[in-house]
Amino acid sequence: MGFLDVILGRTKPVRPDLDRLFALPSAALTLRAGAGLEPTGRGSVCFASVEGGAFDALREDVRRLLDADTARGGTPVAFRRDPYGYTWLLAQRPPDDVPALVNDLHAVNTLLQEGGFGPQLLCSLLGFQNGRDGRGRALALVYLYKRGTFYPFAPVEGARERRDSELELQARALLADDLRIEDDLSRWFPVWGAPGL
Repeated sequence: MGFLDVILGRTKPVRPDLDRLFALPSAALTLRAGAGLEPTGRGSVCFASVEGGAFDALREDVRRLLDADTARGGTPVAFRRDPYGYTWLLAQRPPDDVPALVNDLHAVNTLLQEGGFGPQLLCSLLGFQNGRDGRGRALALVYLYKRGTFYPFAPVEGARERRDSELELQARALLADDLRIEDDLSRWFPVWGAPGL
């Protein structure tokens, strides 16, 4: 950061650290023990849609990479575009194989980043469900690519665009030692209808 940046109050953006995703299996154990939340076996990566031959080739590389695991118990990857124009890649694994799912998400993020599409990456998420209280709650741990931080997102089942703030704050407290949690609550963006949730 230069002298002019300091005077003008500009800060250097945080460099994404994709290896932070590897803390998710430990976080899954913490959520199971502390809140009774179980992994769904679904995770996703969200990125701004890009058109063109280079991106189409990269997308096929991602599909081939993840579909190759189908014979070993993996599920083919699915792409979906949301109403806001973002593309979501959904990866699935057996719910008890969080490390393999995290490897898939890391591989997709890495391929996109190394392919020159890092600026288009927005977030990755890992889904959880069914608290031991029987309320059928859902939660996603969302990794903000550009911030290098995580936050919990818990939509209320059956309610239109309502969040379970109590569950989100409980997850934040539980995961303080496992993940780098986003301190700025205004950056805990809702990801309504995200695949993998």
